[in-house]
Amino acid sequence: MNIRFYNARILPFATNDTAIIEGELWTKDDRILLVGDPNGVTPPAFDREIDCRGNLLLPGFKNAHTHSAMTFLRSFADDKPLQQWLHEDCFPMEAHLTGDDIYDLTKLAVLEYVSGGITAAFDMYYHVDRIAECARDTGFRFAICGAANDYGGTAESTRRDYEMLNAFDPLVSCRIGFHAEYTTSEPLLKDLAAMAQDLKAPVFTHLSETSTEVEDCIDRTGMSPLAYLDSLGMFRYGGGAFHMVFPMEGDFEILKARGMYVCTNAGSNVKLSSGIAPIESYYDAGIPVALGTDGPASNNCLDFFREMFLVSGLQKLTVGAAAADAIKVLHSACSVGAKMMGLDDCDCLAPGKQADLIMLDLHMPNMQPLNNIAKNVVYSGSKANVALTMVAGRILYERGTYAIGVDPEAVYAKANEIIARIRKAEGR
Repeated sequence: MNIRFYNARILPFATNDTAIIEGELWTKDDRILLVGDPNGVTPPAFDREIDCRGNLLLPGFKNAHTHSAMTFLRSFADDKPLQQWLHEDCFPMEAHLTGDDIYDLTKLAVLEYVSGGITAAFDMYYHVDRIAECARDTGFRFAICGAANDYGGTAESTRRDYEMLNAFDPLVSCRIGFHAEYTTSEPLLKDLAAMAQDLKAPVFTHLSETSTEVEDCIDRTGMSPLAYLDSLGMFRYGGGAFHMVFPMEGDFEILKARGMYVCTNAGSNVKLSSGIAPIESYYDAGIPVALGTDGPASNNCLDFFREMFLVSGLQKLTVGAAAADAIKVLHSACSVGAKMMGLDDCDCLAPGKQADLIMLDLHMPNMQPLNNIAKNVVYSGSKANVALTMVAGRILYERGTYAIGVDPEAVYAKANEIIARIRKAEGR
C-alpha cells in the first residue's frame, strides 16, 4: 500500500539535527519513500492520501523493555517491593500460563501499544513462538529477548529460539538474553556467555535493579552484577542492561568499553520503590539510554508519555532542573531504543527506512500554544494525542479504530477469563 501524508510537521531524528520540518512523507509498501519537500519527485500511485493538518509525524516510540503477556497481572499484586512481588505473586501465577494464554494476553498489550504510539517492543517472556505468532497475526513489530534462568531454559534452547525467531517473519527478531544474575547460576551463565561469543551476539538482562540485588552479588562474588557478568565474558559483543538503577564504581567504564545500552524503566522502578536510575550521568558519560515500560504487572500501564515525563522529571528532582532535557529523552524514546533492539532501519524517518511512524494531534488543548512542539510531547503530551500508528507501512491504529485483526472486546473478555482461571487455581 502506498500512502501520502501531506501538510505535515515532521521530526525525523535522521541526523543530530532535531529541527522540525514541514512537508510530506510518502510510504511505499513497508518503506519510507520521501520525507520533506516533494518538488521534482515523481510520486507513485497512492492508495490513500492523508491531510495531516499540521500535525506531527514522529518515528514511533520503541518500548525497549517489557513483558507483554503480564497484562493478566495488571493491578493484581500492587504496593509491594520487587522481591516480594516476584516470589509471592508473579512466579506462582505465571506457572499456570499456557502458550495460548501468552498469545492472547500479548494481543491485549498490542492494543495498548498501538493506541499509545509504540511501534515496536523488546519483549522478554516465555513461549516465544506464540509471541512471534502474535506479531505476525497483528502486524506489530517485536524484538524478542531470551529469558533463561534456573527455573527454565538453557544455552541450547536459547540458541534454538534465537535462530528460529530471526528467520520467522520480517516483523520478528531476537536477541540473546537471560532473566537476571540473581536467578541464574554460574554454570548456566558461563554456557550463555560461551554461546553468545560463538554467535558474536550482544546479551541483554535485568541488571542492578535494586540495592539488595547489588549487595547480594557483591557478598557472593566480590563484584557488582555488571562486573561479575563481564568477568564471565558475557558482554564481549555488547548488549544491554534493563534498569541499571544502582551502578557501582567501575560499571560506567564497563558499559562504555563494551558498547552497552542502558534501558531505564522509570514507572516500574518508582512503583516498586526500587530507586531512581542516574540517567543524567549515563547521558553525560555518552552511554546510550533507551526507555521501556517494563511489564504491565509492575507499571501498570504501557504508556510512553508517562515514561518520558518520569525519566525527565526524576532526573530534575535528583540532579537539577536542566537535567534530562526533553529533546534528549524524546530521542531516547524514538531512536535509541530501536538501536538497542537491533532495529537499525526503524530509528528515524528517512527514505529507505521502515515505515514505522506515528502522528500526534497538535489540535488539542494540551499541545497549544506551539512554543516548542517536541517539548510539548514530553512534558504535556498524552496517549489522547496519538491520532495514528503505522508499522511496516500498515496503519494499525487510527483515532480509536484498531486494524490488528482482532475484536478488542473479545481480547478483553479472554484476558479476564485467563486471570479468573488462574486465580481459582491459586485459591486467590
